[in-house]
Amino acid sequence: MDGGASYNPRTVEEVFRDFKGRRAGMIKALTTVAFSKQMGDGKRCFLDKLHKCWPESFCIAFSFDKIYVNFLNAEKENLCLYGFPSEQWEVNLPAEEVPPELPEPALGINFARDGMQEKDWLSLVAVHSDAWLLSVAFYFGSRFGFDKADRKRLFSMINDLPTIFEVVTGAAKKQVKEKSSVSNHSSNKTKSNSKQRGSESQGKYSKAMQAKDEDDEGLDEEDEEDHGETLCGACGENYASDEFWICCDICEKWFHGKCVKITPARAEHIKQYKCPSCSNKRARP
Repeated sequence: MDGGASYNPRTVEEVFRDFKGRRAGMIKALTTVAFSKQMGDGKRCFLDKLHKCWPESFCIAFSFDKIYVNFLNAEKENLCLYGFPSEQWEVNLPAEEVPPELPEPALGINFARDGMQEKDWLSLVAVHSDAWLLSVAFYFGSRFGFDKADRKRLFSMINDLPTIFEVVTGAAKKQVKEKSSVSNHSSNKTKSNSKQRGSESQGKYSKAMQAKDEDDEGLDEEDEEDHGETLCGACGENYASDEFWICCDICEKWFHGKCVKITPARAEHIKQYKCPSCSNKRARP
């Protein structure tokens, strides 16, 4: 018990580290054969102690059952399972101080072992161990003045870990498998949805581009139909939609841009275009 008495964590992170260390120690206890034998194999433990103290011949001279019952009456104590921040565990008597410096674990776990199946007994001790860990963590929180936000953050950090009961009974592994299968299913579903959405959007984009191309082709066809008989005022060739043309604002004749040396960029800055013929006419006296 000395392993937990002198250590006083003061921040949320320190309390959580304390919680994790004690939890790891108690999980070691409840998942190792040593702990179960220490609690359940009473007669073997008694014989080991007896043979160390007395000669074997002296032991045989008495009825074993009678000696064992007297031993149990003499040694009948409420034992507790303790976990320490160092990830160690210990089965020992409860603290003698009243009130104790830290909350105490459940008493009498050694007696419950005699009348229960080992699996059920381990599950019961695990539940009480979870309750003790929470009481110790929030004892530190109250002692060092954690506010509402600190308590909420501490519980959130604790809640992310599986309980000792879940680890001992195997429920933690089952939950991990279920979460992984659910995440795989959701990721596959997301991928299929994204593929479907991608194909839908690609289809919509293709249709839109196709419609735009058709509209552009329609406009080109209309332009060619409207200006198909138009001739360039300079070279006399027919109108073509793939070439730049410019119209004279005076005589309203159309010209190839290349024939009158006008580019599309230059045409943007011309407010009123006059073809070379019209310009020469206005220039005469």
